[in-house]
Amino acid sequence: MPHKIWSTVLFALTLGFVAAFLLPQSAIAAGQPMILPTDPAPLVAVTAGGERSFSIEIAGDDLQRAAGLMFRERMADDHGMLFVFDQTQPVGFWMKNTPMPLDLVFVREDGRVESVGHGEPFSEALIPSRGPVRFVLELKAGIAEKAGIKEGVQLRHPAIAAASAN
Repeated sequence: MPHKIWSTVLFALTLGFVAAFLLPQSAIAAGQPMILPTDPAPLVAVTAGGERSFSIEIAGDDLQRAAGLMFRERMADDHGMLFVFDQTQPVGFWMKNTPMPLDLVFVREDGRVESVGHGEPFSEALIPSRGPVRFVLELKAGIAEKAGIKEGVQLRHPAIAAASAN
């Protein structure tokens, strides 16, 4: 009987590995968008015009950050993807395989916006941060300006607070 239990555990672990690592890669290879769970906590931008809330997906590991919003054709105006990096560093993004134009909001470790870049669909041109950042928030093109998100604006979210505490 113990052998059957270990076999079941091994099978469950293998299935979990396949679901967590291979399925997202195969979906991406097949040109399918990666859809991550929406985080329960909203991301809040504290702007001169007031607070603006966004529901976000969090890309927190290498595979998720590499896939990002590739192949995504639409997204709500109040939705985005927050890329969380392990350390503060200069970063650069490109729009290969991304059909939607995007705003790329580069965010320092303290949650302040460092700069806002603009991505054109399918472009391989590099969109760099101007300096070291810990996060990048991707929104539909034009939403950052419409919401008042610009250099110096404070963004709040538990992922940002956790990084600031370290």
